[in-house]
Amino acid sequence: MTRPPAPVSALPVWEELVIAALLGTERRTPPGCAPGPDAPTRLLDAAALETVRRRASLRPARSAKRPAPAPADHRPPLPTAAARRLALLLADRSGVAGGGRRGTAPDLMELLPQWLAAANGHGYAAPAESLPALLDAARGRTDLRPAALTFAGPRALWLARLNPDWRFALRAAPGGDGALPRPEEAERVRRLWDEGLFAERVALLASLRARRPADARELLAGTWSAERAEDRLMFLDSLRTGLGPDDEPFLEQALADRSRNVRATAAELLSALPGSALAARMAARALTCVSVDRSRVPATIVVEAPHECDAGMERDGVVPKPPAGRGERSWWFGQLVEATPLATWTGRLGARTPQEIVALPVADDWQSELHAAWCRAAVRQRDSAWARALLGSPTVPEAGGPGAVSLAERAKLLGVLAAGERAEWVAGFIATHGLSEAFQLLGVCAVPWAAPLGRAVVDALDIARDAGNYPWSFSGVMGLAERCLDPSEAGRFDGLSAMADEPEDASPGAGGYWAEAFQRMVTTLRLRATMAEELAPAPAPR
Repeated sequence: MTRPPAPVSALPVWEELVIAALLGTERRTPPGCAPGPDAPTRLLDAAALETVRRRASLRPARSAKRPAPAPADHRPPLPTAAARRLALLLADRSGVAGGGRRGTAPDLMELLPQWLAAANGHGYAAPAESLPALLDAARGRTDLRPAALTFAGPRALWLARLNPDWRFALRAAPGGDGALPRPEEAERVRRLWDEGLFAERVALLASLRARRPADARELLAGTWSAERAEDRLMFLDSLRTGLGPDDEPFLEQALADRSRNVRATAAELLSALPGSALAARMAARALTCVSVDRSRVPATIVVEAPHECDAGMERDGVVPKPPAGRGERSWWFGQLVEATPLATWTGRLGARTPQEIVALPVADDWQSELHAAWCRAAVRQRDSAWARALLGSPTVPEAGGPGAVSLAERAKLLGVLAAGERAEWVAGFIATHGLSEAFQLLGVCAVPWAAPLGRAVVDALDIARDAGNYPWSFSGVMGLAERCLDPSEAGRFDGLSAMADEPEDASPGAGGYWAEAFQRMVTTLRLRATMAEELAPAPAPR
């Protein structure tokens, strides 16, 4: 019996071959092939022949337009030794998986942010050959992006337009990037503001605000009513830079914005201006809530929280609905006090100093609410006297300042103080309470750490080693110390990096781990010193 001829397929030959390959030659006979054991081989031969036929029939495509040359970077070139160091830092991907032992080798990727900050401080240009690796590193770590893109310069944006993986650079370009027009280039500024992408407009506004705050505000005011609510919120946030009394009229208008978030941000900015009309209105409301009962001994602060949140309070930024677990009256009261100029309380509470005011007892369990609001006000208004009073002494039990109910609040208050005073306070905290709660506080201290703070950290680590604890209990502080201690402190660890006798109650093997950790710290500190030397400009010829 003869087999009937196979039906002629309407599909192109290549698609028939693909279907036969997917279904298998036992279920689908390839076109032009007989069924049987040789069908798979014939299928491959037919596919090869069809591939050649398809390629031979293609017409040459028109060549793509050649990209414009990369912009020039006129900054001084990186010293040769520093360029080699950068390549090593960017090539390091040796992170320890699963929390294993790091050994004595420094963590090079954790030193890259510090290296970039130093290179930018000297004003160097990035080597062209390092730009791809630098953009890859910034792609994987958002914390690197501002410094990495500043160092990479205008050529990073040129590369980012050619590689979709680096498009983040077009959105995150720092305000000082060479691709942005200078403030004096009024026509280019206006054109970019009117026609640019949202990210470009944000970068332009930030750049202009840093150099000419009034020009930035006027640029924003000109298109304010036509902007989307979410864009208005982002643009308004840029006014934090260079915020001053001249911004008050614009911010007062923003209090009537359709968006609640825009209104809240405008109110927050106005409350950071102690002389603003909003601050005066909030002070008038807060003063009706707080008084001193002098009939008590000692004199006691008495609080009568507001009974309603009226339309005027809402317009001035008071959020009427409290979060879950908060009472309405305490929620409204805290917002009023937070937005009140701190100088108001000196006159209201008997011409007392901030320290004397904070020391006053508060009736009816209102102390924590009142002091927490004062903490937020001190941070917002950058008032060091009040921050100092609310922090209290670092040596008191639990280091609890009168209003600092958490380490996060203490860290914010410390950020208001000068760098030296901040370091001394944290050093006192560590000397009294050890390192177990110090990590968040250390994060707000200037780098390199001042000598008293460095000594306090080293002494606390030495005490922890003598107590027989494992060093990874302090891994966060150890990592910070490697990056933040003054490199001149390396010599203090020479004696600590030797294997010490373990006390009887010590954790097994802890001495060896501590010796290894201290050796790594010494190595890292000395590497940081070498990096600084490599980045130092060459002395001018005589």
